This record gives sequence, C-alpha cells and structure tokens, in this order.
Amino acid sequence: MQIFIIFANMILTGVFFVLGFVALIKGADLLVKGASSIAKRLNVSDLVVGLTVVSLGTSAPELVVNVLASINGSSDLAVGNVFGSNIVNVFLIVGVSAIICDLPVKRNTFLSEIPFTLTAAVAVGFLANATLFPGEDALTISRLDGAILIGMFILFVGYIYDLAKNEVQLGPVEKVELLPIPKSLLFLGLGIAGLFFGGKWIVDGAVEGARFLGMSESFIGLTVVAVGTSLPELVTSAVAAYKKNTDIALGNILGSNIFNLLWVLGVSAAIRPLPFNVTNNEDILVIVLSSVLLILALPIGKKKNTIERRDGIILVLAYIGYTVYLVSRG
Repeated sequence: MQIFIIFANMILTGVFFVLGFVALIKGADLLVKGASSIAKRLNVSDLVVGLTVVSLGTSAPELVVNVLASINGSSDLAVGNVFGSNIVNVFLIVGVSAIICDLPVKRNTFLSEIPFTLTAAVAVGFLANATLFPGEDALTISRLDGAILIGMFILFVGYIYDLAKNEVQLGPVEKVELLPIPKSLLFLGLGIAGLFFGGKWIVDGAVEGARFLGMSESFIGLTVVAVGTSLPELVTSAVAAYKKNTDIALGNILGSNIFNLLWVLGVSAAIRPLPFNVTNNEDILVIVLSSVLLILALPIGKKKNTIERRDGIILVLAYIGYTVYLVSRG
C-alpha cells in the first residue's frame, strides 16, 4: 500500500511539473501582453516596450524559478537553471535557428553583445570562486556579489538605452496590441498567477524528482528545468529564423543570456547567498566556450560575419555531447 501511495504521489508530482511549464510559459505571454498594452496606453513607445517588457518577459520563467528556488534554499537548482539555460540558448537554440536559416551578425552584436555575454560569464565565475569581502565564504555567490552582478546588468541596460536613443537598429520594433483596460489588467493578473504557480510546481517537482531518482538538483536544473524555461526563447528564435527575421533570432538569445547571468543570478543571490559547487566551474567554462565558438564562427566559412547551417549543426552536436557528459557526471 505504501509503495502505491509513493508511486501515485510521484505521478501527481510529475503532472504538476509538466503543468508548471505550461503555466509558466503562458503566464509570461499573458504578462507581456497585459503590461505592454498598459505601457502603450501610458504613451510609452513600442521600442522601449520591446526593449523592456517584452525582452524581460521571455526570461521571466528563469527569474521566477530561480527566485522560488532561492527562497526554498535550493541553490543548486537555481545555479543549474541559469547555467543550463545559457548553454541551451547558444548550443541548442542558436544551433537550431542557424540550421533553419543562416544568421547574419551585426557589427554591434559582434563587437559588444557577444563579448559582453563572455564578460558576464567570466565575472560570475570569478565572483563565485574569489573571496572579495570580509566574512565571505569561498565558492559562494554572496549578496554583495549579487549586487555587483545587478550593477553590471544596469550598465548593459544603459548600453541598450544608448543604442535606442541614437536610433541604432536593433531589429524590428515590437508592435504592441492595444487592449481594453479590463482585459489588460486581467492578462496581467493571470500572467502573474501563471508565473507564480508554474514556477512553484516546477521547483517542487524538480526537487522531488531529484530525490526520487537519486540525481542532484544541479543536474535537474542544468537539463530538464533549463530546457523547459528556455522554451520561449526556442520558439521565438526558431520562428524568427523561419521568417528570415534573423536579428530577433540572435538578439533574443544574447539578451536572454546576459539577463540570466547578471539579473536572474544577481537577484537570486540577493535573496539568499548561493553556495557554489566546484563542478559548476565546468559549466561556466562551457558557457565561455559557447561565446568563443560564436566569435570564431563569424570570420570562417563562405559567408563572413554569418552563423551558417554548418555552424548550427556543430552547436547542436556540442549540446548533445555536453548532455551526455552531464549524465556521466551525474
């Protein structure tokens, strides 16, 4: 009887885990629609809405999952989710997008955004391994480290604002649908509820699943949770590549990676210091390698400054190899 109860409980946990991803992704979509409409009624430009509400909305799943994981003390899950999402973004999502359509890379993306992503990864690795402040433990992302990451994110937002102010083309401007105020508020409320409950079900399911399967929370975060929370970016970039809207396909990924490393991890550490597992340094190296591969892919090949289909295949194969390594690492 007890075995039956345990089995039924695991099935129920798995169902809520899957429903959590549905609620999380739909919640982010409704939140963006409601908030964008309200911002539009307040005479905020489409460009600013696209750079703020919409871009942050695609990364809302990672933020919600990490905040709830930090509150619950599941630091391995929080760190694994961020690192895993960034690895999925470059290897899997950029790879799939490039297989669908070659991705030309703009000059400012090559000179600024890819290096900024690389710098963010190195900064996280340095802060996690170094003891900079009195009373700080080694191998911990402390609250002060989190504040530094948030400060770096503010600098990046300033860079984006400067590009927008100087009318540098970042890609097609996000067109905002103007909804009735009651409908906007309803979408806003449903979006927040979807994010909260979806995130809670995912965190609870990941923790219980890790315990039941004898796997680490870090492994679950780096794989299942990371892929699930990256689904909005995958859908957005794949559709954009199919429509030959390549600025959105690549810009969406790089912006999300910077947001994850600096804002999501910074806020998580500000809520509760994140103990850092030494094996996570391997994941940081993989994130650094992913940015280096993007940089190396641009001058090589038939089309200069372009991530070609061949490069996309290499990236996807690299992700498969990394996943196999994670399984062997446990």
